[in-house]
Amino acid sequence: MPNNLVVVESPAKARTIEKYLGPGFQVLASYGHVQDLVPKDGAVDTEGDYALKYQVTPGHEKHLRKIASALKDCDALYLASDPDREGEAISWSLYSLLNKRKKLGEKKTYRVVFHEVTPEAVRQALEHPRDLSDDLVNAYQARRAIDYLVGFNLSPLLWRKIAPKLSAGRVQSPALRLIVEREDEIEAFQPREFWTVDALLDKDGHGFPAKLHTLDGKRLKKFDLENEEQANAAREQVQAHATELAVASVERKERKRNPAPPFTTSTLQQEASRKLRFSARRTMQVAQQLYEGVDLGSGPVGLITYMRTDSVTLATVALNNLRQTIKERYGEDQMPPSPRRYKTRTRNAQEAHEAVRPTDAARTPEQTRGKLSDDQQKLYELVWKRAVACQMIPAVIDQVSVDLGCGPGTQLRATGSHVRVPGFMQVYREGSDEAIVNQNSSDERYLPELREGERVALQEVKANQHFTEPPPRYTEASLVKTLEEYGIGRPSTYADTLSTLTSRKYAEIDKRTFFPTALGKVVCNFLTEHFSRYVDYEFTAQLEDSLDRVARGETEWIPVVDSFWKPFHQQVNEKSETVSRQKAQMMRELGTDPESGKPVRVRVGRYGPFVQVGDREDEEKPRFASLREGQSFETITFEEAMDLLVLPRSLGVGDDGELIEVNIGRFGPYVKYGPKKYVSLPKGEDPMTVTREQADELIAEHRHREANRTIQDFGVDDIQVLNGRYGPYVTNGKRNAKIPKGEDPAELTLEQCQELLAAAPPRKRRASRAKRKS
Repeated sequence: MPNNLVVVESPAKARTIEKYLGPGFQVLASYGHVQDLVPKDGAVDTEGDYALKYQVTPGHEKHLRKIASALKDCDALYLASDPDREGEAISWSLYSLLNKRKKLGEKKTYRVVFHEVTPEAVRQALEHPRDLSDDLVNAYQARRAIDYLVGFNLSPLLWRKIAPKLSAGRVQSPALRLIVEREDEIEAFQPREFWTVDALLDKDGHGFPAKLHTLDGKRLKKFDLENEEQANAAREQVQAHATELAVASVERKERKRNPAPPFTTSTLQQEASRKLRFSARRTMQVAQQLYEGVDLGSGPVGLITYMRTDSVTLATVALNNLRQTIKERYGEDQMPPSPRRYKTRTRNAQEAHEAVRPTDAARTPEQTRGKLSDDQQKLYELVWKRAVACQMIPAVIDQVSVDLGCGPGTQLRATGSHVRVPGFMQVYREGSDEAIVNQNSSDERYLPELREGERVALQEVKANQHFTEPPPRYTEASLVKTLEEYGIGRPSTYADTLSTLTSRKYAEIDKRTFFPTALGKVVCNFLTEHFSRYVDYEFTAQLEDSLDRVARGETEWIPVVDSFWKPFHQQVNEKSETVSRQKAQMMRELGTDPESGKPVRVRVGRYGPFVQVGDREDEEKPRFASLREGQSFETITFEEAMDLLVLPRSLGVGDDGELIEVNIGRFGPYVKYGPKKYVSLPKGEDPMTVTREQADELIAEHRHREANRTIQDFGVDDIQVLNGRYGPYVTNGKRNAKIPKGEDPAELTLEQCQELLAAAPPRKRRASRAKRKS
């Protein structure tokens, strides 16, 4: 009978640790946070020292009861949740609930932390327990209180002024502002023309490029050649000189490039985005799996250290482990005489942990291949390479710059580079994994051996036109980097922040870059104009710094929350009274409808921009029309708006006597036929020009799919086997059940379907219309 109970967050970690500890210990999972704020107004008592009102997290009561039951026969409780602020809060919540329910009694309770799930790390943690940290818990409470107060006061204001179901957040809103402001920069950008004169030279059959560098004794700047006429004059000046050019000077330099430090949470998310095309959420999910333990054949083992960290430091034992691996794998000459030690430079960094690294560098990616999932293998390899490379010698790159005379005061310049000593680059390069010998890489630009006085052939000279480009839109990697540089939020929360921006339809991702939607622009404009302080980058970073001071025990948490709440609350009340819905929605009046005499406006709702004729207060209901793809609520004209109001377009009556119409809805353009039957128009089809013949084809295809949708209908309790978007499934209208692999959907019996449905979870139902309105 085990006499020690250990509680961790996840069942995966529990299984791994229980194997390490043996028969004297039982390990259970809390399944994350066991309590959360009550989901209603008043969860934070602003009149009573900001006391927080908690309830057991829905669905977690059974986990609590299991922990309480196991505790009856144990002498000691070890709270072993993650080693950060959230982990401390989970341990504190569990302790508080068990104590409140009188389940602890005289039992000893310990807080233990470990930064890697390995036998030695877990054993060391149990041998050196500590008390719960009031400072970390207070920092967590302050953060939850502020986030709640923002959400439960600012979000309802957005619902009243703009559209239902919108949200604002302490980190989310500044992140949205970054995306919108970058789009504004791009839209306001005026490209500027410039020209270059480029030559192709040759020495002994080896061609190489050069650029016009000096013209009439003056070094050329980017915009010195502003038009084709100037560029052609310069080209002719080079071309007229000779078919051969003399080497005027050769300058050689040696450049050393040092390896990047080991991963933090932020840099791991950035590199996984750039190299693996992982979203921040996907990166953190896979990293969690590697941290908690994966079975490589002899039981589960944690493969990387804790992945939520701002630190780039490495423990001495880890440094020795990495250096030993480098020595055995690449040779002793590939590491510096002493270990490299890195310092964190990120604003508001919390350095309680190590950097993200492999728990054992001797466990190479080759050894894990075939034992991990594809995602796990890719991320483990990334972490392993970065950690090993950070302890290797620098790369040495030879750079050469050659000037070639082509007339008095005029010179071309050719540049080349060569990696003489690959060093760490043989293992890893930040942002690129191209082979060192790749001639197209930025570190390998071939240039033949040249000496002063030598002559080389001028094969071709061209004048090339260029235009300056706007700043690039944010990718997940660059947005995470910018948020971290500003000190906004914590890297461990960035994955949720970016997901919220897209799930709320504030931004869309296309070709891996963020575009703000019309709704995102309206929300950002409202917050920037009326709550500028709370989306200000510096203010958000200072608030984050205040929360970190609470975590370090340097200040009390209640004054931090109080100094935020009082001016914020006053501003919410004021804006609620003074800002009109029309102004908040950036509603534009385009003109007057000639038929009804009512105003024609364009505005933005929860599902995007639309044209509206009339007001909700009118006796006759307003008319609405969604904007077409490519149209903007900021630039649409009165004529374009009136064209939209032609919709829905009637295409005549179908075979069933029902009207066939084309229209635009919240999910895009569609054809409606029969009693409430809808089929989407293919991408690129214009609802204003689609013909009856095209509509008939779409309807016929849709009817065919519908006819083949039902595989079996048992006529009992609405149980059917249907063809769905993702394959066949069983349903009764209340539950959907997957069909096991190998089973023929057409051969399933009623009893089998009933068993599958009994094991399936209930369908998540959408809120009723009345509830949505409220």
